[in-house]
Amino acid sequence: MIRDEETLNLLLDSVRRFVREVLLPHEQEVAETDQIPPAVVAQMRELGLFGLSIPEAYGGLQLTMEEEVQVAFEIAYTSPAFRSLIGTNNGIGSQGIVIDGTEEQKRHYLPKLAAGEIIGSFALTEPGSGSDAASLRTSAVRDGDHYILNGTKRYITNAPEASIYTVMARTDATRKGAGAISAFIVERGTPGLTLGKIDKKMGQRGAHTCDVIFENCRVPVENLIGGKEGVGFKTAMKVLDKGRLHIAAVCVGAAERMLEDALRYAMEREQFGHAIADFQLIQAMLADSKAEIYAARCMVLDAARKRDNKEDISTEASCCKLFASEMCGRVADRSVQIHGGAGYVSEYAAERFYRDVRLFRIYEGTSQIQQIVIARNMIKAAQR
Repeated sequence: MIRDEETLNLLLDSVRRFVREVLLPHEQEVAETDQIPPAVVAQMRELGLFGLSIPEAYGGLQLTMEEEVQVAFEIAYTSPAFRSLIGTNNGIGSQGIVIDGTEEQKRHYLPKLAAGEIIGSFALTEPGSGSDAASLRTSAVRDGDHYILNGTKRYITNAPEASIYTVMARTDATRKGAGAISAFIVERGTPGLTLGKIDKKMGQRGAHTCDVIFENCRVPVENLIGGKEGVGFKTAMKVLDKGRLHIAAVCVGAAERMLEDALRYAMEREQFGHAIADFQLIQAMLADSKAEIYAARCMVLDAARKRDNKEDISTEASCCKLFASEMCGRVADRSVQIHGGAGYVSEYAAERFYRDVRLFRIYEGTSQIQQIVIARNMIKAAQR
């Protein structure tokens, strides 16, 4: 649902210019240094990019889902690291508070997240609990007016930069499964919270992950999201439904960038006296990429509108995440192939994007998990 077409177009134009005039020129620097320049981060704050999905009452832009995915199409045109830095504040790092937080929690944390004064992070995955999120083992034991947290979270996006962590922990050791999981806001600097070394990843340099470790970490009772135990897993799933749509939109934006680069190269590169774009086998790869990107874009927009209409989009969100991330991988592969040997060297963005977009098929639920979600929802619907 687009609330004001003119206002949205102004925002999209601003983001588009910022991406092309500021972010693109810094792509290689970020790839080489593994850091986003502080001046660029400051400009991202000024544009309001840290508060796109946070309610206006708390200083954000409160974009609808349809509006948000259109912004994601634009910002994903550049290296994923830039989007990743703002992504947790707009998605998994804030939405648990937005969706299920108490009013006091919202007033305290959301304005800072919207302004980019603090970075939020979402701590669900563990060394022994990834796709099977309901089997997590991090514990939270009530002790007077605190909970004592113990456990380790792994591959946590923006953890090295984060000021607050939305942490999923088991509050009832006698119960298995999702019903005993609760969500907590844990602030950086809380005694008993430490960070592991920054992970060295295949791609997405500039976007950091690391372990978050809790050893007798005392968290105030008022930091239990929603003030209620046992609903944390439901909060996490609601957050992930939204996050999957957002990542699907990011896949579309990244694929559009790779296709534009591949098309430009194909029109400039000559072999046998012709631009390689004249050859039908190259044209086939370009055409397949264009068709798949168009299909993914339509899927994302349709699901976003359904979410804005308050429909249950669990199946649609998984369909979008599955198709768009797999599509993005195929476009990345074709882009390298069209570039030929040039696609295998770091001088061209095709090589970097090929590594960067591989992660899209893993986080926010692997492609295989999306298949399971879709199939189970289909079976449930057929049994009604």
